[in-house]
Amino acid sequence: MTSEDLAGGGPRVPWRFVAAVGALTLASWVWYAVWALTGAGPVAVAYVTVPAGGVLAIAAVWRLRAVVRGDGLARRFWDLVLAGAVLMTLGYAQSAVNAFRHGDDALAADMPVPAAICVIMGFGTVMAAVALVPVKVAGPRERRRMFLDRAIAFVGCGTLLWHFGLAPMITMADPWSPQTLSVVGVAFLFSLGSITKVSYLGDDGPVDRTAMRLVAAVGLTGTGVAVLGSTFGDPGAAPAQAVVLPLAPVLVAVAVHGQWEASLGRRRPARRTLSSLPYVAIAAVSVSLVAVAIGRPEWPDRVTLAAAIGASILVAVRQFLSARENQRLLAGLRRQEERLQHEAGHDALTGLANRATFRAALASAGAGATVLLVDLDDFKTVNDSLGHDVGDELLIALAEVLRKSNGMPVRIGGDEFAVLLPGGEPGEPVARAILDALNEPLGAHRLLVQASIGIATAGPGAVDNVLREADIAMYAAKQRGKASCVRYQPGMAEPVVAHMRLGGELRRALDRGEFGVVYQPVVELATGRVIGVEALVRWHHPARGPVPPAEFVPAAERTGLIVPLGRFVLRETCLQAAKWFAEFGPDALQKPGVNVSARQLHDPDFVADVLAALAESGLPADRLVLEVTESAALRGTQISRTLHELDSLGIKLALDDFGTGESSLSLLRAFPAAIVKLDKSFVDGIEIEDADPVARDARQAVARAVIQLASALRLDTVAEGIENQAQADQLQALGYTLGQGFHLAAPMDAAAMTRMLASSAVRTA
Repeated sequence: MTSEDLAGGGPRVPWRFVAAVGALTLASWVWYAVWALTGAGPVAVAYVTVPAGGVLAIAAVWRLRAVVRGDGLARRFWDLVLAGAVLMTLGYAQSAVNAFRHGDDALAADMPVPAAICVIMGFGTVMAAVALVPVKVAGPRERRRMFLDRAIAFVGCGTLLWHFGLAPMITMADPWSPQTLSVVGVAFLFSLGSITKVSYLGDDGPVDRTAMRLVAAVGLTGTGVAVLGSTFGDPGAAPAQAVVLPLAPVLVAVAVHGQWEASLGRRRPARRTLSSLPYVAIAAVSVSLVAVAIGRPEWPDRVTLAAAIGASILVAVRQFLSARENQRLLAGLRRQEERLQHEAGHDALTGLANRATFRAALASAGAGATVLLVDLDDFKTVNDSLGHDVGDELLIALAEVLRKSNGMPVRIGGDEFAVLLPGGEPGEPVARAILDALNEPLGAHRLLVQASIGIATAGPGAVDNVLREADIAMYAAKQRGKASCVRYQPGMAEPVVAHMRLGGELRRALDRGEFGVVYQPVVELATGRVIGVEALVRWHHPARGPVPPAEFVPAAERTGLIVPLGRFVLRETCLQAAKWFAEFGPDALQKPGVNVSARQLHDPDFVADVLAALAESGLPADRLVLEVTESAALRGTQISRTLHELDSLGIKLALDDFGTGESSLSLLRAFPAAIVKLDKSFVDGIEIEDADPVARDARQAVARAVIQLASALRLDTVAEGIENQAQADQLQALGYTLGQGFHLAAPMDAAAMTRMLASSAVRTA
């Protein structure tokens, strides 16, 4: 095989064989026409075309083997076809030699036994080649269906071939020789088996489907021989040898061309493998029965009738199995439709009804229906600290709690749920039952969570507003301290909407520069010297005036604006601290501190923001203090990684509000803190002698434990919220050296802080 054959010249090579075999067959037909009209020439010439065409077909298959060399299955198939073609060619060559020996009696001469053996072996070899190619079946059902279709096709087509071909040959007054009948019978079997096999082959196999069909059709030439023999007797041998049998080499040559095209990647697009052959087979049975009805029944006709009955039984079985399969498919479609309808109206995670189903049910319930809107408090903390998988488990556990209520539980979205109660059902008892159930740990991780519940009842003509009213009531519950239920009342929307509008005002305030920074000193309790400051953000609204931090900081946290707001405070503090260091020296202010929220620590750009602020201001990293609350430090591995990265940069970390968390002592081991700030709740009342002695002693014990623990861990300590000198004296007696509070110094702007540092510098000098 040359490179030209494989790269463009390939298709011309098999066509040469097709053209040669076609020309030889056409010449044979012309010869027969002349011979039939004139009788000129020896009749033995009719026997020459088949072996001559066989030689050309063998050459074509031989050339094809080089193209399919790399594919084991295709190579084995065509090797067997080649062997079968060689055997059949040898057999028909012997018949040609025998015809020339008999001369004018060639038409009446029997096929030599060796020739018949060669032809039968050739057909058997080609049948093995076809049987070698596998049929891909999807499963047992498809295999049974295909087996029945093949059986119907085999019996139906076999009935036709039997009735019009083989049976007349057997029942002739002058019957054909056993070897000839054997060759024709094997050709019938080959045709039936091969055709039913290739009808269920796809186009994606290594052996071209069209090529296999053409090879399978070779056996049909035996049908033509049988029809001619049964119709004309010995005179039918000439047209059989000169007209019908020469088509077999033509089919093989064209099959070679089809395989050649497929092997070079020019296969036609795949088609369905569903075969119409069973229907053709039923038509064939019908034709055979009509022929039996018209003619005189003999014993071959009884075989035809028996075959027709067998085909009918197979068809009935096939239809029964198809009907059962159709019922199974329809049942599956119904189940799928029901599942899709359920999924369209229900939440995939919890299985509860979704918002669309809830709205439809609410519309049907009409006036008087009560809606409970349930929202988990601080659910984001669960996702941030424990992961979304644990959060999903918690939502599923809450759904189970809501299923036990008297109404229809719904998941609105995220961590928002609703319960629809029928008209007349009071909402408060159901809400309290839900809150009571949340007093017990939920889920596999046994988490203790709380929820805020808004309650609203649909009034006449106001069904569409009930969900909005329940939402407003739920936000009111959150504003009142969470873990509670609130019923909607007229006028409740105004403060809630105002709170929600606060987020938009925060964005505008950032853009307009309405925020400022004030500084509360951290002083030595013994001397009053300022050693640090805590930066605090303040908002001066142009219309409302000063807005309390307790009002706008939670809104900034909720909206995510705490990140740019915190970035602003950090930058301003670093720039101002650098100015103070330049003016008063490095010892004038040792610890400028900035509060950092959990939302900021979750921001992937936070560390870069800190480094940018330090670089812009020129402030050394070891002079900056970032204050983190215990609750923020406990919120997951992301925050822990950020804190350790900041510590590695030399930035000091202060644990703010120490003692109020659930893991204060263990946190000191995991948290890279340099400073511990005792929470104000342990300072309040620490000095009052006539107060509850148990509570006072407890506060003093906590304060003493914190200072001792901090000393052991070599951490600085700051007592927060000092409001009088007695508290300062008591804390100093317990061992505290640094303090912060309104008694020592109130928060002040940068100018006032500069004057205080200047005064402190004068006193020191």
